[in-house]
Amino acid sequence: MVPRLNFACELASADLTALFADGSVIGRLVDLGASVSLGLIDLSPERAAVIRRLNTSGIPVTAWLLLPMDQGYWFNVNTASLATARYAAFRAWTEEHGLVWDRIGLDLEPDTREIKRLLANRWTLIPSLLRRVVDDRARTVAAREFAALVASAHADGYRVDSYVLPFLEDELAVGASLLHRLLGLVDVGADRQLPMLYTSFMGSRGVGLLWSYGRRKRAIIVGSTGGGVPLGGTDQARPLDWAELSRDLRLAHRLGAEIAIYSLEGCVAQAFLEPLQRFDWDAPVALPSAAGAAVDRWRAVARGALWVTKRPYVLPVLPAVCLALLPSRRRRGQRANPDVRPGHP
Repeated sequence: MVPRLNFACELASADLTALFADGSVIGRLVDLGASVSLGLIDLSPERAAVIRRLNTSGIPVTAWLLLPMDQGYWFNVNTASLATARYAAFRAWTEEHGLVWDRIGLDLEPDTREIKRLLANRWTLIPSLLRRVVDDRARTVAAREFAALVASAHADGYRVDSYVLPFLEDELAVGASLLHRLLGLVDVGADRQLPMLYTSFMGSRGVGLLWSYGRRKRAIIVGSTGGGVPLGGTDQARPLDWAELSRDLRLAHRLGAEIAIYSLEGCVAQAFLEPLQRFDWDAPVALPSAAGAAVDRWRAVARGALWVTKRPYVLPVLPAVCLALLPSRRRRGQRANPDVRPGHP
């Protein structure tokens, strides 16, 4: 079965209008039976005009909610109230322009204002990070605000996706919250979580991470084929070429997940849409079993460490437990030579 692709698009209104100007991109998307997750960087009439064209062409569109850059851009503990206000503005804009949405997307990543401070001088951010670790009340309030936002979206008839950092899954699995506190992130209770598994940012370990974190997921995001937010030069990272994207798509297909690609504009710039129309999903691909197993081992270690952060009372007894689990030299020797008895050479 050929998977239905979703393309994420994160462009300012002028660039977005130019991308769809001649109708060829819309034609390719229709031929692919694809959908689009459109980053709502602004709520402008120009953006609404593009969305109406997508609606008219029968292309499902996800409203990928974002904030202005000077308000933190992504959703996190600092921006929960802003996200609520943004959703209200989105509803009014949607009604004003008669727009149709397939679902809502919430992008859960650290505050871009904090990232900029960190890049400028990491020491200025340490006090606020330590406060978040010690005092989790703000994150509790933010979680309630995001839960209310999701409930509002459900009441409006929308399903909700969240786009998440993959490694946070390990913390949730052991009931810990240290990383969430440090990064200022919350679990919003979306209908579906999509881990962002961008092998372009991960070097030689990328495929192993994709194979490890992509298992048992309903949907994943692969990439990046280009573009992104200009923070720390991430938008200048080398994008996936056709061979690398083909590999990631076939691996995701083997994992059985629905597939989103970041980004549409990158795929257009590299002329990927046409070959995707005749893409052989069942062509052989080397399964990164060994690389995935290596990542699994590191994840097990990380889960153990995160488990301890939730239960610091075990720290004083942990060394004794480890020593008790280590066999003595004599017992190791006895196992190696069962005929040797105590007191005999």
